Amino acid sequence: MAEKVLVTGGGGYIGSHCVVELIEAGFQPVVVDNFSNSARGEGDVPESIRRIEKLLDTSIEFHELDLLDQPGLEKLFKKHSFSAVMHFAGLKAVGESVEKPLHYYRVNLTASMNLLEVMQAHSVHNLVFSSSATVYGDPQHLPIDEQHPVGGCTNPYGQSKYFIEEMIKDLCKAEKDWNAVLLRYFNPIGAHVSGLIGEDPQGIPNNLLPYVAQVAIGRRKFLSVYGNDYDTLDGTGVRDYIHVVDLAKGHIAALKKLKDDCGCKVYNLGTGTGYSVLQMVKAMEKASGKEIAYKIAPRREGDIASCYADPRLAHKELGWKAKFDLETMCEDLWRWQSKNPSGFSNGTSS
Repeated sequence: MAEKVLVTGGGGYIGSHCVVELIEAGFQPVVVDNFSNSARGEGDVPESIRRIEKLLDTSIEFHELDLLDQPGLEKLFKKHSFSAVMHFAGLKAVGESVEKPLHYYRVNLTASMNLLEVMQAHSVHNLVFSSSATVYGDPQHLPIDEQHPVGGCTNPYGQSKYFIEEMIKDLCKAEKDWNAVLLRYFNPIGAHVSGLIGEDPQGIPNNLLPYVAQVAIGRRKFLSVYGNDYDTLDGTGVRDYIHVVDLAKGHIAALKKLKDDCGCKVYNLGTGTGYSVLQMVKAMEKASGKEIAYKIAPRREGDIASCYADPRLAHKELGWKAKFDLETMCEDLWRWQSKNPSGFSNGTSS
């Protein structure tokens, strides 16, 4: 029997790509999602999951569930015997978190506490947590390694990830039979090579690349570049962009690490290379063959100048390394966007 892995937020962008990798690695994912950032498809199943079933010729168990509903979670754990949990569910827009801090704390922290309590009650002690490089705050040195201080977060989204990490670390300290891998992502972009699943933000995209792709396809008139007076090569913000499939493969490596009774481990998932906003615009212009209009806007609160990873620890301890280059990331993103001009809602799934 394949090991069952619970995937929270599995209908979303990163979660759905991890579901593909889990199935291909021989695991049996059980997906829960509350549709706060995933598109509803036929039969009240996320469209991303429906398409993965078609792509891999399989069926995936799905439950519409909000992690704030602890009794619902309890019911699910009574029904299944999970070997591990991959926890993606949560709110994730930096700008929105600055405007609605209490909402972010309530949703992200309560959901995670509910999940940990139910896992503990059912003796499921293996967790892979979707964290973020935002826990590092404004970098004190670059590239950022796992020893870089954390907690000086510049926004409530990052702060909520930091608090959840601390909860998990404390739990692993208190309960020696717990194993957790905290994965600090840098900036996931791209899409599955099939063009069937990708990032489909609900409403106005909060992340750079989906916005750029929507300008290229004609859904938006221009890109606002927030700040061109940072201390970077062209004045625009520099980030470490990583292909979402590379990221998903990092989760499989983390899942295997749990089998070593590893305690609590932290790894950066990034490429180690930073690109500026304007470099990304040029790369997407090349991939799409379209000119991408942009306007310079004031800096956004909570943003930092540069952020890129030192990913060597994940390579050393997980045997994981990002393989896709910038060109491939942009080509895969463009394939997804051009096949699905309006995202999941009326794209072609062929």
